[in-house]
Amino acid sequence: MTTHPNDDAELAILFFSRLTAAAGEDYKAMDAELEARVRENPGFVAAKSFTAADGERLTIVWWRDEASLAAWRHDERHAFAQHTGRERWYESYRMEVARIQRRSAFAR
Repeated sequence: MTTHPNDDAELAILFFSRLTAAAGEDYKAMDAELEARVRENPGFVAAKSFTAADGERLTIVWWRDEASLAAWRHDERHAFAQHTGRERWYESYRMEVARIQRRSAFAR
C-alpha cells in the first residue's frame, strides 16, 4: 500500500471563511507570510485550500499532534493575523478541529 504524506497527521483543522471587500493585497501578503511560517512548525503536515462557487473558502490543515497545533495557536504573528482578520478581512469564519479516526485510500 502506498503511503500519503498526510498519513502522519493526527488532527485536521477545517477553516471555513468568507472574505470582505477589504481583504486585498495586505491579506494576500499576510496569507503568504503565514503559509511560509506554519511550514516551519515541525508538527505541520500539509495544507490545501478550496473556494466554492458561492465564494465560501475552505482551508484544511493537517497536524501531527496537539502540541504542534497548540504552538501554532499561540504563535505571535498568527495571533496578529487572527485579530486583523476579525477587524478587517473576514465577513465570517468557522473553524472545526477533527481527530483522524480512520484512513482509507485507493490509487491506480
